[in-house]
Amino acid sequence: MARMLAWQVHRPGPIGTRPLRQVSLPVPQPGPGELLVRVTACGVCRTDLHLAEGDLPPVRPDTVPGHEIVGEVVDAGADAAGFAIGDRVGVAWLRHTDQTCRYCRAGAENLCPASRYTGWHADGGYAQYTVAPADYAYQLPGAYDDVHVAPLLCAGIIGYRALRRADLPRGGRLGVYGFGASAHLAAQVALAEGATVHVVTRAPAAQRLALDLGAASAGADRPPEPVDAAILFAPVGSLVPVVLSHLDRGGTLAIAGIHLTDIPTLNYEEHLFYERSLRSVTANTRDDGRDFLAFAQDHPLRVTAGPRPLAQAGEALADLAADRVTGAAVLVP
Repeated sequence: MARMLAWQVHRPGPIGTRPLRQVSLPVPQPGPGELLVRVTACGVCRTDLHLAEGDLPPVRPDTVPGHEIVGEVVDAGADAAGFAIGDRVGVAWLRHTDQTCRYCRAGAENLCPASRYTGWHADGGYAQYTVAPADYAYQLPGAYDDVHVAPLLCAGIIGYRALRRADLPRGGRLGVYGFGASAHLAAQVALAEGATVHVVTRAPAAQRLALDLGAASAGADRPPEPVDAAILFAPVGSLVPVVLSHLDRGGTLAIAGIHLTDIPTLNYEEHLFYERSLRSVTANTRDDGRDFLAFAQDHPLRVTAGPRPLAQAGEALADLAADRVTGAAVLVP
C-alpha cells in the first residue's frame, strides 16, 4: 500500500512542546462522493495553531491539520460529481452539513449542528494526499498559482464573511485589528469596494504592508477617526471593549476568529450605547466561498504568502504563534 508523509496533532499543548509529530501514513482512499487529492499547497491557518495548542479541543486523536488545501484530483469515489481526474481543486474548512436542519434550509449551513470540518473532524492538508467531499470542494480562480490561492480558502473566505457581518456601509470607514493572512485579504476587498481602511497592529512589517496595500492609516494605537465598522482578527478578548469604543454611532464590530480569550466586563454607556453592535463569525457557507472566489477572480488580490517545505510544518506554526509571519505561510509537499 502506498504511503505518504503527514503531520499529526499528537499531544496538544504550547507550540514550544512540539505538539505536531511527523508520521508515515497510508495514502487514504476516497469513499462515496469523495475526491482523492494530491496536495500541492496547504496554507497555515491560526485555527491550526489553536488545534495544536489545545485552544480548539480535538474531536479525534492524531488528526492531520490543514484546511487551506490546493491540489490535483487523482481519484474519485462513486457519485463524486463536479470534478474530473487532473482538475485543480480547493478544499476548505467546511466539509459536511446535514442539509436538513432548519439552519441549512434557511441558507445558514454554517450554523448546522451536524457540521464537520477539514483538519478537525477529518484529516486535512498537512500531508501529501487528502480526501474531501466533492460537494464541499471549490473550483479555483485561475489568476493565482497554488501557493497564492491557498490562503484564499480560509483566510480569504472567513475575512470576506467577517466583512459582510460587520455591515460596512458603502464608502464607510473600516477598522481592522490584527493584520495577518485573513486581515490583509479582507482589507483589500473593502478597499476595492470604496472603503477607507484603518489598521491597528503592533507589528511594524504588518503596518508597512497595510499602508502599501492602500490603508489610510496603520499604527499600534487607535484609528485617527471613529469607524463605521470593525473586524477583530486578533484572538484577544481584552481588545473587544477597546474596539467598541472606537466605533462611531450605529457601528458594528465583527469578531472573526474561532477562538477568543475572555472578554472583560463591558460598560453599556461607553461600549454599546448609540446602537453599536457586537457580532461573532462562525465558519462560512459554501455560497460565501463561491462569492469570495468569484470576487478574487474579478478583482485580483495581492496575496502575501511564503512557501515552506512540508517538513517544516512545526516551525511554520511556531513562527505564526510568535507573529513572525507577514501575510501567510504555505506548506508545499
